[in-house]
Amino acid sequence: MKDNNTGQLRRYYTLYTGGFLAFIAALAVLEYYGMPPRWIGYSFLFLTLFLYATIGIMARTSNVSEYYVAGRRVPAVFNGMATGADWMSAASFMGLAGTLYLSGYQGLAYVMGWTGGYVLVALLLAPYLRRFGQYTIPDFLGARYGGNAARLVGVFAAVLASFVYVVAQIYGVGVITSRFVGLQFEVGVFVGLAGILVCSFLGGMRAVTWTQVAQYVILIVAYIAPVAMLSFKVTGVPVPQIVYGEVLQKVAVLETRIFHDPAEVEARRLYRERADAYRDKILRLPASLNEEKQNLSIRINAMKGENVQMREVVALERQRRDLPSNPDVARERWDAAMRAAAERGAGPVHHAAAFPGDDEPAQSTARLNFLTLVFCLMVGTAALPHVLMRYYTTPSVREARDSVFWSLLFILLLYFTAPAYAVFAKYEIYSHLIDTGIAQLPGWVGAWGKLGLVSIEDINRDGILQLAELALNPDVIVLATPEIAGLPYVVSGLVAAGALAAALSTADGLLLTIASSLSHDVYYKIYRPAATTQWRLVVSKTLLLVTAVVGATVAAQKPATILFMVAWAFSIAASAFFPALVLGIFWKRANKAGAVAGMSLGLLATLYYMVRVQFDTIPWLGIHGIGMEPWLGIQSTSAGVWGVAIGFVTIVVVSLLTDPPGQEVRDFVEQVRYPGG
Repeated sequence: MKDNNTGQLRRYYTLYTGGFLAFIAALAVLEYYGMPPRWIGYSFLFLTLFLYATIGIMARTSNVSEYYVAGRRVPAVFNGMATGADWMSAASFMGLAGTLYLSGYQGLAYVMGWTGGYVLVALLLAPYLRRFGQYTIPDFLGARYGGNAARLVGVFAAVLASFVYVVAQIYGVGVITSRFVGLQFEVGVFVGLAGILVCSFLGGMRAVTWTQVAQYVILIVAYIAPVAMLSFKVTGVPVPQIVYGEVLQKVAVLETRIFHDPAEVEARRLYRERADAYRDKILRLPASLNEEKQNLSIRINAMKGENVQMREVVALERQRRDLPSNPDVARERWDAAMRAAAERGAGPVHHAAAFPGDDEPAQSTARLNFLTLVFCLMVGTAALPHVLMRYYTTPSVREARDSVFWSLLFILLLYFTAPAYAVFAKYEIYSHLIDTGIAQLPGWVGAWGKLGLVSIEDINRDGILQLAELALNPDVIVLATPEIAGLPYVVSGLVAAGALAAALSTADGLLLTIASSLSHDVYYKIYRPAATTQWRLVVSKTLLLVTAVVGATVAAQKPATILFMVAWAFSIAASAFFPALVLGIFWKRANKAGAVAGMSLGLLATLYYMVRVQFDTIPWLGIHGIGMEPWLGIQSTSAGVWGVAIGFVTIVVVSLLTDPPGQEVRDFVEQVRYPGG
């Protein structure tokens, strides 16, 4: 592939796009004539993986510059597409519309933060990093601040943020393959891992770049097509971005009816009572656990003395066997159940309500969380190593600036559609699912329920599904929308292919970032400067493989929702990199001591806050009772707000209290600051 020939590249990808659309049409015809849904799922999975593998093999390289930065020959428009695919991860594709569905207006923080972050990239970082050149973000930190201390802190932060992010992507791959191909979730995770590796293992950034361009085409078609069909079905206009306001008004009418339905009110009351009961049991531990065991034993013994069906006794014995083994486990399990019940029992929020709450303090807390999340996502976007690395691949500083514009344009297509996705999905669920007899629920509810992403409970035992009795994981909304709307299964397969493309494209970039940071910045720059090109690439590929396997192993444990893990990664990147990068470019007085102290303290503060607010126990480390109340009500997804503030203050104060950097560093800043010079 002659990746320096823009015209030829356009022809290649135009033919590729036409071929993919023809493939979709062919599957639609085959479905009409009776092709089984599972075969459609396999067709999408294996065709797309075959395409990515082919590009990865064709773009294989043993050249260091090609492997790390694609030879710095990627035209702006294609770098914009690759960045768009790199950026639109499983979180954007699967999680964004789902979060907007569940939280309404509050979910717009993700749209505003992620989009606004590219403004910071264009203004503060991309052109200056491209002027610097080299391969990685720790490279810049090492050159700007001197020595290896800042470089090593940068490597640690880059690996940590990228690893948390890549676990979210691999988790998304597991969800997709387990639902649409019928694989077990844990098996699907490793099947997806193979797809990730064929893209990045042989060709590094060169292969990843051209694969990501191909993946962008698939994911944007897959994202827009279903909601356009749904828009046409509901409104007669296949442009959801301009008509979803009309549907939002219909949703508001449905909300008023559903929220005030007596059965809905009763269901929420029962959930609140359940939450109170769990709270009481937690407060009375360990006595409450012993009481649970004794009560079940008494009931089992009494039933054995009566003429009852054996299956009832077996069910009670299983319930006794499944009780927590000790008070610590009971506290963790009951706390999770209490939170879930309290969430279902809470008063419902209208989709368009800006800052919900029963009183002014609650509304202020909601407003503060919205603003801090926007801030963390903006600065996190501007500090993510795998995104910033993309601007090393352009031929010039001007192309780096232009590629930021193209990135925003390609990302806009998805982000402008996500709010419409949420509204149309909510309209379909409120219109055709709520108030349906539980015995008559559609098949997709049970199919997604097997994966633990949809939960139904008839708590008031009226045989009718109330809104409070339906629990949807936000990651399921986009994937299930074609089934919710009754669209042909080929559309579901297309959405799965798009979600897979989004997850794989970002995972490729993240794994390459981790491997590059460790192989280039640690192995080559610090441990073995005389290493040959061949050995550097061998080390990089080995680390990439090891990281991928470890990431898949963690993802198989289903640690959290995709969007939560991604938000944590953004906070980590923001606190570790943003102050050091911005001050390193725009303030000559910033020195090594300030940078190392600021990056370290900012990162530690973020991790401390994140862990203690999000987790009360970490069972696999044997840690219990570490939870704390959020400061000012700020949730763990916005933990970076503390780390960024501490990072800026620490760098400034420590730099002013210690010796200024030498003339060589000041000349370096001058050279980077004026990229046109």
